Amino acid sequence: MASVGACFHGITLPKPGLRSGHVAAPRRPFIGVVRCVSTTKRDTTEVSEQFKLKEYMAEKARRVNDALDRAVPVRYPEKIHCSMRYSLLAPGKRVRPVLALASCELFRGDDAAAMPVACATEMLHVMSLIHDDLPCMDNDDLRRGQPTNHRAFGEDTAILAGDALLSLAFEHVAARSSGVAPERVVWAISELGNAVGSEGMVAGQVMDVESQGKLVDLRVLEYIHIHKTGRLLEAAAVCGAIVGGADKADVEKLRSYARSIGLLFQVVDDILDVTKTSTELGKTAGKDLASDKTTYPKLLGLDKAREFAQTLVQKAEGELAGFDDARAAPLYHLARYIAHRQN
Repeated sequence: MASVGACFHGITLPKPGLRSGHVAAPRRPFIGVVRCVSTTKRDTTEVSEQFKLKEYMAEKARRVNDALDRAVPVRYPEKIHCSMRYSLLAPGKRVRPVLALASCELFRGDDAAAMPVACATEMLHVMSLIHDDLPCMDNDDLRRGQPTNHRAFGEDTAILAGDALLSLAFEHVAARSSGVAPERVVWAISELGNAVGSEGMVAGQVMDVESQGKLVDLRVLEYIHIHKTGRLLEAAAVCGAIVGGADKADVEKLRSYARSIGLLFQVVDDILDVTKTSTELGKTAGKDLASDKTTYPKLLGLDKAREFAQTLVQKAEGELAGFDDARAAPLYHLARYIAHRQN
C-alpha cells in the first residue's frame, strides 16, 4: 500500500457548538426494528467453535485494502487523489466490504465476483465520513485515529474528495464486475444508489442534523439510524448476495439480517460514545453529548441500550435460519462482532 503521509498538512482543532429545539417524527410511515424484533435464539455453538472470525476478517480486510489501493492510485492532480487515499486507506474495520464478501460466499460466489461491490461500499462509507466530519455537519476533528480529511487538506478538497469517491464507487462496480451477469450488476448499482440517496443514507443524515439539540422520540431516532448507518450496511449484504447469485427471496432474507445489524451498529456506537475515550475509539468520544444529540443510552439508559443490542443480535441470527451453517458462519459472527466491538 502506497504511503499517503506526504499529502498531510498541519492542523488546529476547534470545539463543536450546541443548538436547541424540538423535532417531530417523520410523516412517512416505516416499520421499526424496535417494535418487531424476535428474541428467539438459534443454537450455533458448533459453528462458533469451528469458525475463527479474527483470522477471517484480517484476511478479507487485507484483500479489500489491496483492491482499494489499486482502485485509487496517486495521479494528477495529486492533491485530490492523496485526499481520497488519506481517508480511504486509513486503518478501518472494513465491516461493510467484509459483509459483502461474506454474503456472496453464502451463495457460493467468490471474492472476485464480490470485490467490486465490496470496494464500492467502502468508498461510499468513507465519502459519508468525510462529509459527516465537515464543520457544517458534525464538525469533527478525529477519524480512524487521525485528523479528519478537512483538517488535513482543507474543506474544499475534502468535499471534492467525497464527491470523487461517490462517483468512483458506481464506476468501479460497472467497470470491474467481470464474470457477473449484466442484469445483476445493474441490480447492485441500483441498490447502492438507493442506499446513499434521499431515501437512504442522506435521509438519515438530514434528520440527524435537524435533530441536534432537539427532543427526539424513539421512533425518530430509529428512523435516523436505520437510514444513516443501517442502509449502507444493508446494501453491502444485499449486493454481495446479488452478485453471488441469490434469488429475490434470499436477497430479502439478507436484507432483514443486515437491517438488524445496521441498527445494532449504531446502538453500539451510541454506547461506546459514552463509555470509551477518544484514544480507544480512534475518533472523538463524547461528541454526541457535546452536540446534544439524542442517543439510545440517553433515551433508554445504558443497561436497556445494551439489552436492546443483544435483542438485535438474536434477531439477525434468526434471519439466517435455513442457510447452511458453515457458509453462514461469517455472518453469524459478524453480528456478534458488531455487538461486542470496543471501537
